[in-house]
Amino acid sequence: MRDDPSPLNPIPPVVLVLFLVIVGVEAAFSLGARGLVGGAEAVGWRMAAIEEYGFHGAILRWMVETGQFPTDHLRRLVTYAFVHGSFTHALFAGVLLLALGKFLGEVFRHWAVLVIFATATVAGALIYATLAGDQPWLIGAFPGVYGMIGGFTYVMWLKLGQMGANQARAFTLIGVLMALQLVFALLFGGSPTWLADVGGFVAGFAVSIPVSPGGLSRLRARLRRD
Repeated sequence: MRDDPSPLNPIPPVVLVLFLVIVGVEAAFSLGARGLVGGAEAVGWRMAAIEEYGFHGAILRWMVETGQFPTDHLRRLVTYAFVHGSFTHALFAGVLLLALGKFLGEVFRHWAVLVIFATATVAGALIYATLAGDQPWLIGAFPGVYGMIGGFTYVMWLKLGQMGANQARAFTLIGVLMALQLVFALLFGGSPTWLADVGGFVAGFAVSIPVSPGGLSRLRARLRRD
């Protein structure tokens, strides 16, 4: 565990910055759509941002096929996380980001929390482009948030092992979330963006091992005791 003299264990600054960027961008889109800022052009800010900063499988395929990797396209692997489809989309992502960020900040160094989010964001986009093909634009912070769920799962997996409990219980949260996504897909029609979420979760779990306190040595010790 990370030593922290504060009894309140505040949310890591990096998580607050991510949250404020998400909120700021969404506020501009929402206010612009209502004509409160930016004039007539602001109505199209969201769609313009999706095309400028969102991620699409065709873009990755073009880069691989041509061997060209311009910065304007590479940045999309990260920037798509800060563009959301609606206020509700951004709200849910932001709330989960704060909650998970506070939990992880009590265990990981603050820089490690950022690494988990960023790694999951990039991995989610790559998995989405590889498996989903020419599907709709990928936007939103959920792949990164699912990466933080991966970090949460890793922490719980270690704790359950220390208590001698069934470590499979650590995967309850991701199991419930995936089940809910399946239900909504069956009822309202689905989107392959869940592939990015799963990719983000796997990447978040994996990168949590080396960036956690004790890192790989702690994991090896846990496995030897098993």
